[in-house]
Order: sequence, then C-alpha cells, then structure tokens
Amino acid sequence: MKYIFISGGVISGIGKGITSASISLLLKSSGYKVTLIKFENYLNIDAGTINPIEHGDPFLCEDGTEADMDIGTYEKFLDEEMGKDNFVTMGQIYQTVIERERRFEYKGEDVEAIPHVTNEIIKRINDLCRKKKADIVVIELGGTAGEYQNVFYYEASRQLALKQPQDVIHIHVSYVPTPKHLGEPKTKPTQLSVKTLNSMGIQPDFIVARSEQYIDKRRRDRFALFCNIQPENIISNPDVRNPYEVPLILEKQELTEKILKKLYLKVRKPHLLEWQGFINSVYQKKNKIVQLAIVGKYFGTGDYQLKDSYAALFDALDHASWKVGVELKINWINAEKVEKNGVTIIGKPDGLIVPIGWGGRGAEGMITAAGYARDKKIPYLGLCYGLQLAVVSFARDVLGWKDANTSENDRKTSHDVVHLMPLQKKYMNHRAYGGTMRLGSWKAQVKKNTIAYQIYGTSDISERHRHRYEFNDKFTKEFENKGLIISARSNLENLCEIIELPKSVHPFYFCTQGHPEYKSKPLNPHPVFVAFLEACKEKK
Repeated sequence: MKYIFISGGVISGIGKGITSASISLLLKSSGYKVTLIKFENYLNIDAGTINPIEHGDPFLCEDGTEADMDIGTYEKFLDEEMGKDNFVTMGQIYQTVIERERRFEYKGEDVEAIPHVTNEIIKRINDLCRKKKADIVVIELGGTAGEYQNVFYYEASRQLALKQPQDVIHIHVSYVPTPKHLGEPKTKPTQLSVKTLNSMGIQPDFIVARSEQYIDKRRRDRFALFCNIQPENIISNPDVRNPYEVPLILEKQELTEKILKKLYLKVRKPHLLEWQGFINSVYQKKNKIVQLAIVGKYFGTGDYQLKDSYAALFDALDHASWKVGVELKINWINAEKVEKNGVTIIGKPDGLIVPIGWGGRGAEGMITAAGYARDKKIPYLGLCYGLQLAVVSFARDVLGWKDANTSENDRKTSHDVVHLMPLQKKYMNHRAYGGTMRLGSWKAQVKKNTIAYQIYGTSDISERHRHRYEFNDKFTKEFENKGLIISARSNLENLCEIIELPKSVHPFYFCTQGHPEYKSKPLNPHPVFVAFLEACKEKK
C-alpha cells in the first residue's frame, strides 16, 4: 500500500483538491488502482448542516453522503463514485474515539489524542485502501499547515512515514504570490509554510507552487535552498483558464514518473490522449454565446460574491456548454434583489435557472423569477427548490391561489402545494437535522412522450436527492387540469420527481426534485443540462 499525503500552505482555496484529483488521474492513467480520501478540520459530522456561504456547496454523493466540494472534484476527474469512506471530518474522528471509550473498548487506558486519535485517522485510510483494493491512496489534508485544527492529521502522516518510509510521500501545495508593486513572485510565505511542516517532523518530497505564472529558475533555486528540496521537485501549477488542464501541466514536468520513483513503483507513462482531446475541444472557438441568469440566495458574502455556493451547478453548465458548443455568459442574481427591484434586473436572458435553496429569505424573488420565465417563454431549469417554487408560482398565477406557498415558508397557507414529507416530521420534531433529509440516489419512472423521456431516453432513471419538502399530491388534479405535467415519479414512494410544461405551451420549462448537477462529468455531461442549453441556443 502506497500513501501520498497532500497538504496546503499559506492560504486556503489554492487548489489542493484539483491537485489531488489531477495526480490521481495521472496515476490511474498509468495503470494503477487509485483511491482518494479527504480529511476536513471541522467538528461537523458531515457538510450537510453547513451554510454554503461558509464552506461552499456541499457535494452530494450517490450513497447520500453530504461531503466537501473536493469529493465532487475527485468524481469529475476520475469518473468514479465517491462516498462516506472518502470523506472524513475531525468531528467523525472525535465521535468515534469517544464512543469507543464509552464502550470500554480501550480496556481502561487513558484515551488521548496521540495515539488514539491518530490511530483512528490511519485506520480510516487503511480501511478505504482495503475496501477499494487500491495500489495508491491520495490523502488530502484540509486547511493549511500551522492550523491547530488539523495537527493530528499531520501527526498521522508523520507516524506512517516513520513506519513505512518507502511507502509514503508528502506533497505540499503552497501559494507563491506576485505583489503588483514588486512584480516578482515571493517564495517567503512558502518557506515559512515548509518550516511549519518541518517543526511537525515532516519534510515534503515535492512542492506544488500555485502562482499566476510558471516558476522561473531563480525562484526554483530559492525553494531548493531554503526548503531542502531538489529543484526538479518544485512543480509549477500556474493559473489556467480551465482546471481540467492541470493534469497535463503537471505531466509536462514529469510528475508521474517522479512520484512513482519516490514510491519505488514501476514507472509507466500515463495515457492522456482522451483527456488531451477533451481539453482541445474545450478551447475550440464557440460560434454562439448563451446568456444565462441564475437567481439564487447564496451568492453574497460580505461585500463580495461567491461562486462556490453553487459549484456543482457551474461545473455541470460548463460540461454541457462544451458539448453543445456554446460560450456561456452567466449573470448571478441575488433573489432578494429581485424581491426588492422586480424582474427588470433579470433582463432578457436566453435561459434562467433557480437552483437549490432552503427557507424564506429570497424565496419570493425566486418565485417571481420562475413565473417570469414561464410568462416570457424563457427556457427554465428548476433544481430542487427551483421545482418547489415553480410549483408555487404556477399555483398563484395559473390556478389563482394567491396564498399558495411551501409550508416551509408559510405554515398557515390554505394551499400548501409543497409540504414536509410525512417521514420527515419525526426528525423535525426532535430537531434531528444532520443526515436526515431524503438523501442520495433514488430511482424513478419517466412517462413516455414527455420532455423528460426525450432527455433521458429511458423510463428508468436515478438521480441524487437532498430535500425534506415535496410536491403535495393532494393538489395533483388541479395542476394537471391546467396543463402542468408530472413526468416522473419515484419508484418507492410515488413522489413527484419531475414537472414540465408541454412544448406547445413553452419552449423548455423543466424542473427536477433531484440534483443532476452532482452527477455531471466533464467527459459525460448530464443530459438535463445539455437539453437545457440546446433550448437556450435554439431560442437565441
């Protein structure tokens, strides 16, 4: 079993996840069985209860795990499903150790961080390796070197390297800033970051230098001198137009060969022909520009706007745009501003999306947006909350039920067209929020002669879900009498999964309770997003 630990330095968000996924792709393309695991610092058991503005869009796995965004990055690069074994939080570690102590499994020992917490960390890694029958495991350590929250992850890394020196390498991904007033890259932040690693008994084997441009010889030599690393093991990872280009950049510097030699494994050349062809298609000139509006509620963070809150959605749109052959211009619109200023701020886009969300803040703006797209015949895609609020809009405008709402936002409404699922009531009564939603993959049956059937090309589908509220079936007849089509229902509970309007009424009005954005891959874009962009392109 071979271990590659990947840590970060200087700042968060520099691309450890992209680097981890890229290295894994290179090793997989070289014929090795590779798996990944992400260790997060926070004490949450999973990412499901975290505000997406705080830590980005929680990635939803097939098995229902609500994980960090990096798990989604792993899936996209490797085209493999990840799950609960690939995602660990410090909260999970502490919980497991404490529960074992309560069951007297430590036989009366005084339970301490070292060795009991670090043993649990190493156990999680080895359990994953055995389950996946992996040759190599890539271990991404959350946060940055020097944070007190992740010190036990680093200690586990040190212990493994001490026991199995030929089986463990450490790659440090660090930021090399280029201050505008100086005009040259500065290596001092990374020097200090490596010094922090050294103080924990870790000497990195490679430094992956994240910077605006490639690292030049002078900077490489400075790294080598002050970080005790050979110059050829300083790997440039400059800013690129597309993150999927990173594996090719790393391979140009022969990183795969260098890693395999460090791990005493047979050197094999990665097969990247398909990936290179994919990148070439991404950079081909697009003949049409499609203007999209996304009306959401998680864009604002202080005085800045945050894209990470809808990371999976933006990725899925990119994947589909490359297949359809269009360039996207996306206008992110805060739903609260639609409430305040009206639909004029939406303008006349080629397509409109209302994505995932919860709660009353901004909901009226999203309802207005769904109605605006319906009235103006703008191609519309509603995702989860976007389906629920489209139903509310239809009930108010077409059925004439002016008080219609989701019971999540108005418990007194006489027309609760979206309501809490019966099985969810017991969880809400006990405030059991974590990991209790309708999560993960659920199968459904699609009606023939519908847009949904045209998109999927089959009656049997499966999408990932993350919700507590659902279309209220007691109003089904009234909706269907006014032309709304329920084109898919779940196999197990017969719940509404997809709604749409016929093409005779609207060019593309499609809503899904599931989350196709979490299943989209760069080489295999999800057909829902492809169909949506085709409709937007046709409208233009």
